[in-house]
Amino acid sequence: MHPQQMLTLDVYRGGAAVLPALWEAVPEQLRRVLYLRLGSEESDGLEGALMTLPHLTQLRSLAIRGCCLQDPRGDPLPGLLSTLPPSLSSLTSLTHLDLSFNRLSSFPPCLLTLPLISSLLLSHNLLSALPSSVGCLRSLRYLSLFGNRLRALPPSLGQLVALQTLDLSHNLLKSLPTEVGLLESLRSLELSNNRLKELPETLGSLLSLRELIIHSNNIRSVPACLNKLPQLIKLDIRNNPLGRPPTPPLLPLTTSGETETELPELHLGPNQYCFSVNSAGCHVYLPGGAELLFPPGCVVTIARLKWAERRPDKKWVWLEDHDFLLSRPLELQPHGVAFLKPVEVCVPYHRSRGEVVVRRFDGQSWSTLPTMTKRGSPRHSVRPGGRAARLACCCVRQFSWFVAVSRLVRDSCSVSPEGALLVSRVDPAIKLTFPPGSTLQTRTVMLQVLQVVVSEVRQISGDPQASASHLLCVSQSPSMPFLRPVTVQVPLPPGLTGHTVDMSCLYLLHGDPAAQTWTDVTSQASLQVTHLYAIFTITHFSWYWLWYTTQRCVSGVARKVYHRLRQFRVQFLVLQRKTDPMQVLLQCLPTGKVDGMLQSLSAQYEGPQPSDLCEFLEGEQFFAGFERGIDINTDRPDCIEGRLSFVFYSHLKNHKEVYICPSQGKQEPVRGQVSFYRGEVPGDIPQEVAEKRKGHDSQWLATLPLRLPGVLTDKGEVEELRHPPLNLGDPESGYLTEANLLAISLQIGQEWRSIGINLSMSYQELDRIQYKHRDNLGAVVLEMLFCWARRRGEAGPGAVPELVEAMMESSRRDLADEIEDIVSLGKRKYRESLRRVGLDTDVSSVSDE
Repeated sequence: MHPQQMLTLDVYRGGAAVLPALWEAVPEQLRRVLYLRLGSEESDGLEGALMTLPHLTQLRSLAIRGCCLQDPRGDPLPGLLSTLPPSLSSLTSLTHLDLSFNRLSSFPPCLLTLPLISSLLLSHNLLSALPSSVGCLRSLRYLSLFGNRLRALPPSLGQLVALQTLDLSHNLLKSLPTEVGLLESLRSLELSNNRLKELPETLGSLLSLRELIIHSNNIRSVPACLNKLPQLIKLDIRNNPLGRPPTPPLLPLTTSGETETELPELHLGPNQYCFSVNSAGCHVYLPGGAELLFPPGCVVTIARLKWAERRPDKKWVWLEDHDFLLSRPLELQPHGVAFLKPVEVCVPYHRSRGEVVVRRFDGQSWSTLPTMTKRGSPRHSVRPGGRAARLACCCVRQFSWFVAVSRLVRDSCSVSPEGALLVSRVDPAIKLTFPPGSTLQTRTVMLQVLQVVVSEVRQISGDPQASASHLLCVSQSPSMPFLRPVTVQVPLPPGLTGHTVDMSCLYLLHGDPAAQTWTDVTSQASLQVTHLYAIFTITHFSWYWLWYTTQRCVSGVARKVYHRLRQFRVQFLVLQRKTDPMQVLLQCLPTGKVDGMLQSLSAQYEGPQPSDLCEFLEGEQFFAGFERGIDINTDRPDCIEGRLSFVFYSHLKNHKEVYICPSQGKQEPVRGQVSFYRGEVPGDIPQEVAEKRKGHDSQWLATLPLRLPGVLTDKGEVEELRHPPLNLGDPESGYLTEANLLAISLQIGQEWRSIGINLSMSYQELDRIQYKHRDNLGAVVLEMLFCWARRRGEAGPGAVPELVEAMMESSRRDLADEIEDIVSLGKRKYRESLRRVGLDTDVSSVSDE
């Protein structure tokens, strides 16, 4: 028994059956249990456990959950709990009760007699209604009914005056009772994925409300009373058929020869991160090319504002499929303060092949803003020759984080019951025809086209006769089936006409990029061919691709081609300025631009040779997307103790990191490293190395040594610093980087709690992590692993063996082997890479195996 009277039985098969046996063996010890967790996936022993529970009268927290265990295929097992015995009303000390992932079809009456219950979790059950007496739970502060079948709520819900969090998302609600406005303590209300058509005006009485989530409903207007809620900081109204008023016109920027806007100008220097704006307005020019335009009257008194550029990481960068990152995230402060008039924010970006949009992060989620592109003022040019920077501009009333992104051109139209026609701007020959009667309510349909080069298709597929059309992506909001099939017209693949095409070699493929599968739907889509076009009908909206090939396994070939089309061949380049050795330039360039860049910079820089060719998946494009590369200098403000650490994330969860650091006691140019990961092991590596990589999604580590100078202090002396590129472990047992931990976390599933227990983490800490990231298993696993890593890294050596042992005790021998391989392979490749470039082979921080 845990010294704090905690008993966890939901991590073992047959755990519930153990409870009656423990009661027979040690009743006095069991009577003192305060926290109990049971699994409800197995019928054997569950009934006996329920009969034993009334004896545990001191229980404060009880969890009887499903989905704690997995079947042989790795899928979570649902809970079998369908009712609770009335005798559970004797648990009068209970404050926390979790019955999620079960089969409760009605609200258990015994719960209404628990006087101290403050947290009640009934998510993922079969509840269709709440009792009218639910208002008697006056101590309830947290109520989760996520993922049930609720169609209506009783008016007595308004009597829960202590309630602070209410989660009703993923139900069947069509309306809310007006009594919801009586919940005076409510801070968070989640109503997403219901069938709500309107919100009651009484929501304006929720003066404590901070978060209101109503996305994915049928709401056509938002009550004006929400604008008066003083504490409301998050309002998510996505995926609703809201009336769309015209976008406020963007105010024109002043250019040479124009006098349309007579606003005072403010040009900030490189180290000026604060500025002031008064009621007269101002045109602010930020270092790096960004511009802010404050119209007259946007503030009443003098406003003190700040700006900052952020390094790209998972929190500040959100990329969808085929997106390109075009700028660094720009943060404008203070957050949440509303301007009286829209303020124009213009973010500089590099050249783009697609549609440029500004994305905004409000602290909780990302949104895409209406965007207009233009040239900035030539007087504020940051380009050679005085050319104005390209700007992506949007109008906002509140400051937060902004980033420019290039995405596939998105064409959209509203489809009404009368029908509609949608034509692609990328290729006007691509059309979608919605017949009359295809829908009963108006919805928005979007079409995106990804252009494909036939020569690449033939080279990758190995079929000289292969040809393929552009890829089509069709999506809609809200997501509902059409009553009649939608007709799609697409040009035949290049080189084909209706007279020359062999119909036995023409395939229509339906794609699911998330699962990386392509399915032949030629026969289901009624494919027809005219002289120039292929015409077919669809009912499922996703990716479609028209292929012509003589190979039989067309779906496998298409999957291979699609995967390769999303990759970029790049090289790392490290240069050191000849006139100032303290300045080091790191660049990641598309492979075709390396030679030209070396030649243009040879007079100013010298350094190691470029790295080997690397293929990066799309989503990591900001490496290849910046035409001038990524510049890193050791005199930048984010150089802490001589070490630069840049961590990049993508939507594919691939992880890259850049470390630049001097070794201890070195005054001459010293070693550093650039590490990056890609999703597949290269085909040309030695066989003995490839055999040690495990799993289909193993990450491959490649290292490029750098030559960097020591870091000077303010007194001009070389500062002695430790060598920190590997940040968990010790020389005897090996090191793991944060990137290694991230790759490991991606392979951990429902067994995360067992691993945490075997890592000596407390039950309270694990419960806190799970509650903080409920319904987000990936975030739970990440925080569990990194909480342990941060604490263990400070405690001294032996961290890596401890992690390996925890994996083995949790039946994850595969992860234990992979950790050992990462440690040994990382040390070996680092030493070999140093020898290849002729640097000193004596690496004190990496011991020989």
